Amino acid sequence: MAYKAPMKRSWWLQHAAFRRYMLREATVLPLVFALCCLLAGLWSLQTSAQFHAWQQFMAQPWVVAFNLLALVGALYHALTFFQLFPRVMPIRLGEKQVPAALMVVAQWLGVVAVLLAMLWLATSGVLGAWQ
Repeated sequence: MAYKAPMKRSWWLQHAAFRRYMLREATVLPLVFALCCLLAGLWSLQTSAQFHAWQQFMAQPWVVAFNLLALVGALYHALTFFQLFPRVMPIRLGEKQVPAALMVVAQWLGVVAVLLAMLWLATSGVLGAWQ
């Protein structure tokens, strides 16, 4: 039988890198809540009464706060992923490697482009034309 070193439950508190890793992994918890809220919203579309009840639930301050926490968690998760991506999957163009900073900026520009497109869809009335 091989030797197995004992490990305390608080092993991740010993180094800042471990704490950041555990924080990144914990971002899934508020995201699961946000996704369940969205699924409940889809389910509530069956009747107008259900949809109204869902809207009232979503307007509660603690739900809004928890969904904002999910947004912050998702942005932190994206930040750490975007910083790690150039190290894990470097892109080469010919013999030259694309600079890591350029890859990170390009990913954030993609996020901004998607957010702007969603904002345009929400405010332009395009979605209302489908009804």
